[in-house]
Amino acid sequence: MNIDTLKSTAEAMVAPGKGIIAADESAGTCQKRFDAVGVECTEETRRAYRTMMFETPSLEQYICGVILYDETIRQKGTGGVPVPEILSKKGILPGIKVDAGAKDLALHPNEKVTEGLDGLRERLAEYRTMGAKFAKWRAVITIGDGIPSEACIFANAHALARYAAACQEADIVPIVEPEVLIDGEHTIEQCFEVTEETLEEVFEELDHQKVAPEGTILKASMVLAGKKAAKQSSVEEVADQTLRVLQATVPKNLAGIVFLSGGQGDEQATAHLNAMNKLGKLPWPLSFSYSRAIQNPVLKRWANPPAGGPANTKAAQDTLLFRAKMNSLAAQGKYSDEMEKERPY
Repeated sequence: MNIDTLKSTAEAMVAPGKGIIAADESAGTCQKRFDAVGVECTEETRRAYRTMMFETPSLEQYICGVILYDETIRQKGTGGVPVPEILSKKGILPGIKVDAGAKDLALHPNEKVTEGLDGLRERLAEYRTMGAKFAKWRAVITIGDGIPSEACIFANAHALARYAAACQEADIVPIVEPEVLIDGEHTIEQCFEVTEETLEEVFEELDHQKVAPEGTILKASMVLAGKKAAKQSSVEEVADQTLRVLQATVPKNLAGIVFLSGGQGDEQATAHLNAMNKLGKLPWPLSFSYSRAIQNPVLKRWANPPAGGPANTKAAQDTLLFRAKMNSLAAQGKYSDEMEKERPY
C-alpha cells in the first residue's frame, strides 16, 4: 500500500467544484432505463450512450471521476480509444464498480447483504492494469418494520471494510457506499437514527481492517423522509440532519464525502447538496456522485429517434454539461434554482 498514491488520488476525487458521475449501472438496470425511453438495450447501445457522455467537450471542467461497469471499462469510443483512456486524456479519473450486487441475507427477510469478496484481489489487479484509480462497493440498508437488524448492518459494514482494505492494498482508492434507501414511509428522524447506526458500524469496521481514512471516500446517503412519508423533508431539514449525522460519525481525516442521489429528483439532489455547502466550513469536502440525478435528462435527449443521432448527441452533451455545472456550483454552495431557467432541455 502506497499511502501517498492513495491520498493524492482521493484528493483529486474531491477536487474543488468537481464531482463524480456514476455510470456503473448493470445491464439489468440499463434495460429498465432504456425501456423507459424506447431504446433497445444492447451492448452496443450501452457503449454508444456511455461513450457519448465521456466524450462530451469540456466535461472535465465539472467532473473529476467516472465510475464504470465491468463491461464499459473494456469498451472503446470514437476511433477505437479505450474508455479509460478517453477519460484519462481529459484528466478524469476512471473508477470501477467491483461488488457483485445485493443478495438476500439468510434468516433476515427483506434485508440484503452485498457480495463480491471472492476473487476481489485478482479483479482489482486486473482493473488497475486497465487504468482504474478508484473503486466502488454499494451496500443497501432498508428501513421498515423491525428493520434494519443489527446483523444486516454488521454484515454489510464488515464486507465494505474488507473490500476497502483490498482496494488500498492494490493502491486503488475505495469509495465506501452504505446506502440507506429512501423508499417507504419512514420519518426523517428514523432515517437519521438508521444512518447514524450504519455509519458508526462502517467506520468501526474500517478501523478494524486498518483502512486509512485519508485514502478513502464515503459515498453517503442524505438524511430525509421516505418517499411515501406523510411529511416530506424541506431542503433545510435535509441539509441540517445530514450534516449532523456526518459530524457525529465520520472521522475528520477522511479524504472526502460524495453524495448519492438515491432516487431524488434531479434539481432536488442539487439543491440539497448546495444547502449543505452553504452552511459553512466542514472537516471534509462535500461533492456529488450522481447517476440518475445527472443522467435522467441526458438519456431522454439522446434517445429521441433516431437514438444517438448527430443532433441528439450534441443536445445530450449540452444537457450533461449543464447538469454537471449545476452540481459543480452546488458543491461550492453557489447554486440557485434561478439558474435552472438557463437549462437547454
